[in-house]
This record gives sequence, C-alpha cells and structure tokens, in this order.
Amino acid sequence: MGRLIVVSNRVPLPDRAGNPPAGGLAVAVHAALQERGGLWLGWSGRSIGNREPGPLNIIEHGPIRYALTDLSRKDVNEYYNGLANRVLWPIFHGRLDLAEYSLRDMAAYFSVNRLFADRLLPLLRRDDVIWIHDYHLIPLAAELRKHGITNKIGFFLHIPWPPPDILFAMPVYDTLLRSLSAYDLIGFQTDYDLDNFASCLRRENAGEPLGDGLFQAYGRKFIVAPFPIGIETEDFAELAARATNERMVRDMRHSLGGKDLIIGVDRLDYSKGITQRIDAFERFLTNNPADTGNVTLLQISPESRTEVPEYQALQDATAVQCGRVNGHHGTVDWVPIRYVNKSIKRPVLAGLYREARIGLVTPLRDGMNLVAKEYVAAQNPEDPGVLVLSRFAGAARELYTGAIIVNPYDTDQVASAIGRALSMPQSQRVERWEVMMQRLREYDVMDWSRDFLNRLSQTASITATPKSGSPTELQ
Repeated sequence: MGRLIVVSNRVPLPDRAGNPPAGGLAVAVHAALQERGGLWLGWSGRSIGNREPGPLNIIEHGPIRYALTDLSRKDVNEYYNGLANRVLWPIFHGRLDLAEYSLRDMAAYFSVNRLFADRLLPLLRRDDVIWIHDYHLIPLAAELRKHGITNKIGFFLHIPWPPPDILFAMPVYDTLLRSLSAYDLIGFQTDYDLDNFASCLRRENAGEPLGDGLFQAYGRKFIVAPFPIGIETEDFAELAARATNERMVRDMRHSLGGKDLIIGVDRLDYSKGITQRIDAFERFLTNNPADTGNVTLLQISPESRTEVPEYQALQDATAVQCGRVNGHHGTVDWVPIRYVNKSIKRPVLAGLYREARIGLVTPLRDGMNLVAKEYVAAQNPEDPGVLVLSRFAGAARELYTGAIIVNPYDTDQVASAIGRALSMPQSQRVERWEVMMQRLREYDVMDWSRDFLNRLSQTASITATPKSGSPTELQ
C-alpha cells in the first residue's frame, strides 16, 4: 500500500507533541496517516491580500507531512465565502432561498481547485492513494486527472447530497456531477444521499448504477457507497465520566439547583434549526405551566462564518429570540434559556452532555450530526438522558430505535417530545440508550476511516476519457 494523501479545505494541525486536535475526523485521519505515512494538504487559513500565494508551508511530525497553502483575499471571498458557503452549502441543505450565485464566485471555486491540484502534483508518487474531503473540493480529482494522474482517488462528502430538483436549480450543477465521475470511490453519509445522487444521474441521462455500488457515468466507472461517520466512542465516554469533576460542570450542576437540564449544541448555522428549537421549547413551557422554573435549556452556539451576511443575521435573531423568551417566561430566580455564543472546551462539553436530561438535536438538514452521537456516548449508563433527534439528521438512520425522532418543523411535536423525554421512566431510558450505544461501539470513527480506505484500495483506478471534455473545459 502506498502513502495516504489527504486533501481538505482546512488542516487540523497537531500540537507540539504531534497529537491531533480533539474530534473524530482529525483523530481518525491522523491515525491512518500515522499508520501508512503520508501528507495532509489544505488551506492555512491565512488571507494574504491580493498577492499570489507563496511556497507551501511544510510541517513534519514523524511520518506525516502537513502542507499548507495561503489564499488571496479575493479567493477567500469568492471561493470560500462565495460559491462554497453561499451556494453549495445552502443548496445542499435545501435552502434555495439563501443561495446567491455569481459567475465570479464560480470561476474562483474552480480556480482554487486548480491551485490545490497544482500544489499537490509535485508531491505525488505513483502509488499514493488520495482521499479528498467535502464540498469545497469536488472538482479536484478532475483537475488531477487532467494532468495524467492515475492514482486511486476517493472523495467523501460530509454534508447531505440533495435530490435532483434542488441540485438542478444551481447553475453549474452538471459540471459538479461530471467532476465526481473522476473519482474511484465516492462516499456519502447515508443511503438516502446515495439515492439522491443516483436520481440526479438518472434524471440527467448521465449514468446509471451497475450493481454492488458500481456506477457508470460520463464514460467512467466508479464506486458509490454510504460510510456513516462515527465518533471515538469509548474515548468520549471516558472523557465524559471524568468531566463530572470539571469546575465549570460542577458550577453548572450547582446553579441548576436540581432543575432538569436540556442541552443543544450547534455551530451557529441556519441548517441547525436553532430558532425553531427555541420556539418548540417555548411551546413546551406554554403547554406545561407546571414545569415553569423546573427545566432549563442550555443552548451552546459558537459563532460561524461571520463574513457571510446570513450568519450574522442568524446570530442577531437568535440572541433576540432568547432574550424575548427569557423576558416573557423567566422569573427572578430562574432563566429558561442559557445561551452561550462561544466555544466550550471539549472536556467541559462532555461533562455538560452527561448532566443533561435531554439532548435536543433538531437540525433542519444535516449530513450526520455528531453531537447526537457524542450526547449518547457521554451518558451515565445507569441513569442516561434521552436523545430527541431530527429525522432530517443523518444520525437518525442509525439511532432511530433509541432516540425520540421528531420533525423539527413541527413545533408542537418537538414540544411534546420534550415532555415525553422528561417523564420517561429510567428503565425505558436505559433500554433506549443501550441500543444506541451498541451501534456507536460497533461502528466508530476508526471503523469509518478503515472501511473507506479499504474500499478505495480495492477499486481499480479509472483512466477512461470523459465523453465530452473535462469539467474545466465545460466551464
């Protein structure tokens, strides 16, 4: 087996001792790179004005090399804040109303993908296996193939793949579909995403499934399969058990004074359903006046993509909404919602999950949502909390037998689920938790990484020429 080459928009760098940042993806990919040796390439996070990026910044830790490239301010605005996060992100999450497409941003998106390809080419060896991550870099394999690269190349999409009528509303959708045919293996979070992708190919008369995950499209054959990403289950469970003694967790427990805690943890994003969740919690309080003063929602939502206007508007709206609910329902000794608009350290977060009677995970659309899995792993096995989970999160495909599954658009249903979870007897909570925890133990993030790379190593490298030009030529 050759080296592993990982490419993502951002690179989670290790600490000085070479340990990866906490979090499933970084841990799993770091472990795979340690085992095989290799390279992780991506954007440094630095914007350098309007100059051309200089040489790669190479950082070496044992068998792993991290290769970081700067981007110009123009590219950051048009590639990252532009097409990636104001077109692909909203459309892939079903928000056509928020997509703002421009030819300028599209050109920057493909230009940055060409830059990544140009930076990667001199570093490649003939037997390297390449693993590309997420929606920022869909065209990257096509750019590499254009230069004659025949290495095995896999792609994993961390966000949902939309159905045809949503994807086809986006200009350049056909170019992205064709770009994906340059990969040897395409991984989605769920079988639903795979079905949507297959429907897109069929509706375009561009390709078809041949059986056993093999597809043919645009003159190429490639494998498509679901690989539901997991977490480092046992490590997180142990972290949560230890975290009960964290000072912030102890302070939270003391401040609740025996009240029940509901927790929501989301990056501040319109796909997470945060404002709808607050509406549902308020509906619960209205419908259950006896619970006034006895339950608190802790909503942790670190700010995100503040350069994008839609995100700043959401931040303002969420703060106003929390203030309104607290002003209307709160008392001198009780605040219904505790809203935290910043990141919480991972050990503290694990401890807060464990304290919470309910994990309220209600995205409007999510590729997977690892908060749901972290909440389950963090629970006390003898007295676990209840997961209330959106049916539109990828995690619902695995946790549906143990979680209370809800429609996040149905305020009354979510409010009712909160009441049901608070009153659920311990025996039923334990039974539901055990079913979910068994799944998390059977398929954790290391299994996800191994499964993907093993499947990629078994595929034949694709070198056929597309029927009518490369994605770059079609722009």
